[in-house]
Amino acid sequence: MCSFWGLLRAYWTSERWVEAWTLTIVIALLTAAASKASVWMAMASGELINSLVDIHDPFVVNPLNVILANAGILVAIVAVKEIGFVGIRHLLSTTLHRKWRGWLNSRFGEALLDEQHTHYHLQQGGSAAADLTPDNIDQRIQESIKGMTGGAIGLAMGVLGVTMSIIFVGQKLIELSTPIPGLDFLGDYGSATLAFTAIAFYVPVSTWIAMRIGRVLEQLTLAMQQSEGSYRSELTTLLRRSFQLAAANGETVQKSLNGKLYKSIDNNWARFNVFDACYMSFTSIYNFFSARIVAYIPGLLPYMGNTISFKNYITGSELVGSMINECSWFIHVMPAIANLKANARRVTELAQAVERVSQPSKYYRATGISEFNFSTQHEAFGIAVRGLELMHRDSEAKPFLALENMRLRKGQWAYIKGDSGSGKTCLLKAMNGLWGYGRGEIFYPKNAATLYAAQEIKLPGVSLKQLVCLPVDETRFTDSSVAAALHRAGMGDFIENLLDENRDGTSWDQLLSGGQKQKLVLARILLHKPAVLFLDEATGALDPDAKIAFHQAIKDHCAGTTVISVMHEVEAPKSASGENFYSHILEISDGKAIQRPLLEPVEIARPIPAPSFPLIAAE
Repeated sequence: MCSFWGLLRAYWTSERWVEAWTLTIVIALLTAAASKASVWMAMASGELINSLVDIHDPFVVNPLNVILANAGILVAIVAVKEIGFVGIRHLLSTTLHRKWRGWLNSRFGEALLDEQHTHYHLQQGGSAAADLTPDNIDQRIQESIKGMTGGAIGLAMGVLGVTMSIIFVGQKLIELSTPIPGLDFLGDYGSATLAFTAIAFYVPVSTWIAMRIGRVLEQLTLAMQQSEGSYRSELTTLLRRSFQLAAANGETVQKSLNGKLYKSIDNNWARFNVFDACYMSFTSIYNFFSARIVAYIPGLLPYMGNTISFKNYITGSELVGSMINECSWFIHVMPAIANLKANARRVTELAQAVERVSQPSKYYRATGISEFNFSTQHEAFGIAVRGLELMHRDSEAKPFLALENMRLRKGQWAYIKGDSGSGKTCLLKAMNGLWGYGRGEIFYPKNAATLYAAQEIKLPGVSLKQLVCLPVDETRFTDSSVAAALHRAGMGDFIENLLDENRDGTSWDQLLSGGQKQKLVLARILLHKPAVLFLDEATGALDPDAKIAFHQAIKDHCAGTTVISVMHEVEAPKSASGENFYSHILEISDGKAIQRPLLEPVEIARPIPAPSFPLIAAE
């Protein structure tokens, strides 16, 4: 699926091939039937026009009845073609479009949301300079896949229609062919040869002109998609940080940025409209000449030579016009083909990028050093790190953070301390396989479940129970166990809405404050009881007492959990009785992280003064 043709044929060779081929075959049969109906229409049109010409012929009895009968036959053929063939074909083709797009969308969804966290790595820019990270991934998955699949189906139907038209209409033209005076060397196929010659010259030349304009339309379509995607992405980002923008009074700067992005859309749109108008004018002139002039020229000579009747002349002209119309399908849909090519390019680029990211280490090694090694060890030994060095994207980069050794046994807690920007969060990311550049060994307890709690929390639109049960399905836990976890985390007021996706019409992401979201994550921790827990500023929105309660809940209900935490506090929180939650500290200074034990405070005893005895005066 990393090439254009691979994307096109993947659905037809997938596990749903029966569905794909059944729809395709039925659509092909209906297309052939519609082409055959075009021949019937041409013949019926000839009969109708001929009956109109013969209306004053004394040998024609009841000419009005003949006209009405021929008109009725033509209307019936049109109805059968447009409703029975074309209408049903449209329904089936749109069904094929829907199912193909859904299948492709699910394949990309599975590829992005795999265990390798491809969606995350794809946005980190680890690919080589020649293969930059694709922009606007959401737009590519939604609009580009939809446009590509719909355009490909339309293109295939058009090619099949042209082929069927050449077969059926061409056969009828040959059947009606007659000699042409002055062109006797053509024999009985004189009129058919003249018709094919006119079509073969007129359609390809016009198609070449259309392709030249279409190539420009393709480039402009691609530019418009990129600028539209960037503008939409900025609007999405704006809505996510609406509060920060309002608090900083940054509307003026945001309007300037939005205006700059939209100006790019407007410029591309203006150029597109110019070429689109030129193309529309070209097709209008082309259609006029096709229907009024070119279609009637081939049969004119044999009709003037009196070798064919007027009825056959009209029928032949209708057939030529029908063939020109079918063969001109490429001209009529050239803008759609340009759009198809632009969409296909964007989808193919995304597929190729996903393929590169399927092996994260190899992906990052293209532009830097990525030599991380993850192993497991006996659970009693907890988690360990050896020779860890973190770098940025550059093969010549020097480590900005180094951790020579770290070992935390089962149930031990450590917090990472350092100045802002020293690399505390980067260290947590590296331990979780979410940092691309560097080297080192990370040892996890065997069969250990881990949980990463970040400072910023975005809640998906699912039920409250599912939010607590993440990342597993909510059916894995009973309602009572989830309710108990919420209660212990201080979120008992929301238990009555456990199965709801919102409260009073407001989503949980909008309803809950930052502190409540962190308590929700605490409930998740208490429910899962992970073997290794990473807290990345996970209590930043809580007041001091709530922070203590957060840590105490983990200490009381997650015995044996190893905790590694990033905090900005100078000193780690202690229990209400003054005991340390954390047993170790990882202190970052001058690009190095050093582990040391965090000793319990020892109360220094005051020296007991020597007893004083009163002096006894000598007698």
